[in-house]
Amino acid sequence: MSLNPALQAAIDLTSGALGGTACVLTGQPFDTVKVKMQTFPGLYRGFADCWRQTYAQVGLRGFYRGTGPALMAYVAENSVLFMCYGFCQQLVKAVAGLDRQDKLSDLQRATAGSMASAFAALALCPTELVKCRLQAMHEMEKSGKINQSHNTVWSVVQGILRKDGPLGFFHGFSSTLLQEVPGYFFFFGGYEVTRTLLASGRSKDELGPAHLMLSGGIAGICLWLVVFPVDCIKSRIQVLSMHGKQAGFVGTLVTIVQSEGVAALYSGLSATMIRALPANGSLFLVYEYSRKTLMRQVEAY
Repeated sequence: MSLNPALQAAIDLTSGALGGTACVLTGQPFDTVKVKMQTFPGLYRGFADCWRQTYAQVGLRGFYRGTGPALMAYVAENSVLFMCYGFCQQLVKAVAGLDRQDKLSDLQRATAGSMASAFAALALCPTELVKCRLQAMHEMEKSGKINQSHNTVWSVVQGILRKDGPLGFFHGFSSTLLQEVPGYFFFFGGYEVTRTLLASGRSKDELGPAHLMLSGGIAGICLWLVVFPVDCIKSRIQVLSMHGKQAGFVGTLVTIVQSEGVAALYSGLSATMIRALPANGSLFLVYEYSRKTLMRQVEAY
């Protein structure tokens, strides 16, 4: 049964939102450690040290700073991402001369995901900016880059508007775009190729929860291995722009490499790899099952 495009878009948007929520609730502590290590690599000796210091300084709640913006960020991003993913699949079919009901190859699905991510970047950048600033607030105050901690969502939003106006929410947008477009090619590509291998000639729709979790986890690993240095630069720009105007993407890249070495671009990678399996596995598990459930209900109705 072919659904009305608007109805299909609503199902994809809702499923993406639910998947994004599961991703945040599962992976937020690891994301906090990642942002801290990316922005202030000199303060921590590694993943375990950052985890220990964060807990000693602010307790368990310190790992969940920025959860509100993170939920907004990932729900907004994944809602737009998966909704546009459906549209972009149809566009790829049209370009490839396929019928609407034809199935795309894994490469074609990866291409559609990459195209969809450009739209998701517009939704992600402002909320990601607020999230990263909240997560690194303690380090900014400790290093003397800010005099007073702005530890609520509203105070961070007010600070951005007061200092830079509405366009201030798009600090790091070019980095976000450079991260999203190639990254999500490998994200969706890794997911689909893994599902193909696990299906072993069967339909991918027959795969169970464990296989979907594993496929989603591998998708996350593929994404972050490709884009992590870009994400590091984005985090620096978004957090340190609280202190003053920052150089653009290339300027920040050159500064990091010259002053800290190439290894600094991979600060926090261990936290991200640990986070990838549960967070991205949950994302795809919830997305796939909620999408199937909603489609069955609509078809039955």
